[in-house]
Amino acid sequence: MAPGTSGICKVRKNEGGRLVLPFYGRVSAVAVDPIEKKPLYHFKPGSSTLSIGFVGCNLRCPFCQNWGISQGVEAPTERLEAGESASLALRSRCASVAYTYSEPVVHAEWVIEAMAAVRAAGLANVLVTNGCVLPPASTELLARCDAVNIDLKSWNADFYRRELGGGLEAVKAFIAEAHGAGVHVEATTLVLPGENDSEEEIDAMAAFLAGLSPELPYHLSAYRPMYRWTKSATRPESVVRLAAVARRRLRHVYSGNLAFERNDDPCPACGAVFVRRAGYSVDASGLSRGTGGEARCAACGERVAYRL
Repeated sequence: MAPGTSGICKVRKNEGGRLVLPFYGRVSAVAVDPIEKKPLYHFKPGSSTLSIGFVGCNLRCPFCQNWGISQGVEAPTERLEAGESASLALRSRCASVAYTYSEPVVHAEWVIEAMAAVRAAGLANVLVTNGCVLPPASTELLARCDAVNIDLKSWNADFYRRELGGGLEAVKAFIAEAHGAGVHVEATTLVLPGENDSEEEIDAMAAFLAGLSPELPYHLSAYRPMYRWTKSATRPESVVRLAAVARRRLRHVYSGNLAFERNDDPCPACGAVFVRRAGYSVDASGLSRGTGGEARCAACGERVAYRL
């Protein structure tokens, strides 16, 4: 960055040869959301999370659904002390704090500070990210993180570079690092007509995730025209078809942004439905907690891939 200019993310600036963070602690939104909105389906199902949003992003996705806060820094912001995130979550009876809406990793210093306060309060930390972050920042964030949803936007490295301004290999490395660190990982792909909606590409992404764990939850979400893209919305039947493709590799594949959306989970052992979902309405009464704190099917006692 030349003196007086900002980086691509617009939240880091060169002032006289010194890196400064003019948006440190500036948040664009604070709200209470269902954890399923992140989306996280296998982490504390049915709970609420305190969502904290920012401004700026290190990608330039032309279809961004939160472009008003991610593609600039003009949106109104308010100062929030890092320690306040924990107290706000406790007052709101939330089980976790989610760093979300726009890209949180470009505010890594503040997020790391807030995560420490949230952990100290006995709450969980959730990161919703595009995954374009490398060590040591990624390692510091993940050391304080309990669950993460990562956008896997394409399996085409040229598309990542040309259309988004990012790197596929960095995203793959971050997903693998998060899984290896013991963080609960879920991945999301926004299904883009004519770009990443071939069966071959979805199968390749599902195969990569299954190589980490066939239990890793994968969300396929329907695109809607937004920001600079005017392409027609993803057809619901396309999402359903591609979800079936991904299920050849992964046991937990969910469809999102669909009017008829239902994503129930049956027990792999006895077939009893232990989680019922209709949109963000969740009934997790079919889950029970084992003696070691693990999630089990309440009907037969089978251990299931959830974190309660």
